[in-house]
Amino acid sequence: MRSPAAAGPARLPALAEHRTEANEEFFAEEAPRIARLCHRMAERFARGGRLVAFGATPAERSDARHVAVEFVHPVIVGKRALPALGLAAEGGEIERQVALAAEPQDIVMGFGEGAESALARARERGCLTVALGSAERRSPQLWSSDALDCGTWAFAPADPDPFVRQELTETLYHLLWEHVHVFLDHPGLLAGRAERATHDSGASSFLYPFLSETETDLDAVLADVEASVAMKAAEIGELRAQTLRDGAGALGAAAAELRARLDAGGALLVLGNGGSATDAMDAAADLRWPPGERGWPARRVLDLTEDAAILTAIANDVGIASVFSRQVIAHGRAGDALVAFSTSGGSENVLAALAEARRRGITSVAFVGYDGGAIAAEGLADHVVVSRSQHIPRIQEAQAGAWHVLRELIEAPA
Repeated sequence: MRSPAAAGPARLPALAEHRTEANEEFFAEEAPRIARLCHRMAERFARGGRLVAFGATPAERSDARHVAVEFVHPVIVGKRALPALGLAAEGGEIERQVALAAEPQDIVMGFGEGAESALARARERGCLTVALGSAERRSPQLWSSDALDCGTWAFAPADPDPFVRQELTETLYHLLWEHVHVFLDHPGLLAGRAERATHDSGASSFLYPFLSETETDLDAVLADVEASVAMKAAEIGELRAQTLRDGAGALGAAAAELRARLDAGGALLVLGNGGSATDAMDAAADLRWPPGERGWPARRVLDLTEDAAILTAIANDVGIASVFSRQVIAHGRAGDALVAFSTSGGSENVLAALAEARRRGITSVAFVGYDGGAIAAEGLADHVVVSRSQHIPRIQEAQAGAWHVLRELIEAPA
């Protein structure tokens, strides 16, 4: 698939169409393997394993942190928290970190081109290994989909656009997280569990068939998960298109203003909570380390989610509502800009940061979900892009695409 060249707002429909096509092609091919991998991961979690995710580059770090927070802090009501760690280069050499952290029952997930050696070490230890974004998608040494897990499960979107590849990867690990829970709700299909208590669902069995330990129809559940992957992939394709279509005016205006401020020496402040914090990390990486083939300049950026000491000091001494606004007070200057990511559009600390930015003459852009929340209703940001969904993973995926388009438009506003 040929990627559209970076271009101004007039190219937004082409950028949206390209993402829709890439999404359809990738998940149509990979849905069966995604379903089988979810089953393998559920077996590991059921017998006490953890997810250990890692990424060496700034952009890969954001994905490692994102997948870890999704598993530990599930946004699906009633689903269990699953143990997960995110390792990144600030902790030292990645392979050594993985060697110290990974245990035989764990799942080790590596992002990017440099993941192979650390995954090989983890695989030798007995871990289930997953490569996301690896160039070795079809390498016999790495690629596996058989029951023996003799190799790494490698997924690498082939799209030429690095931003689109990241968006597809983010959707992929969201789908893994969502569908692992399907198999955890079907305990009779999980081999090697630490406990094998017998459940009798009695008269309620017609309502809750997954409570029975006598389940044997793995193929049926795999087929259901495969169909669910396809359905959710179609949903995100539609939401990305809606976000870019409805947000075209805001994105175009925001791009022109951000470029003017950055060209004049201003900085861009980025922020968000949880998974949205990792979207802010990704935005900072895209600004500091733009794709080499694009020839774009590196841009000044401050990631307000980055310093754990500052965040915990403010949260402990003042309150969580001030963790971003205090930093805007410390760093923000007239002529700067701020980008906020929020699925709800109503997080108190995001609202406080936007209010402080406005007081200081800092232009603001907000990516929000649902109906836009208080940010959209009260006009708290200068430019608001709304992804109209109630499903947090889909909102974050659409916001990632909208941010990447904005990053392109900053460098090609005409």
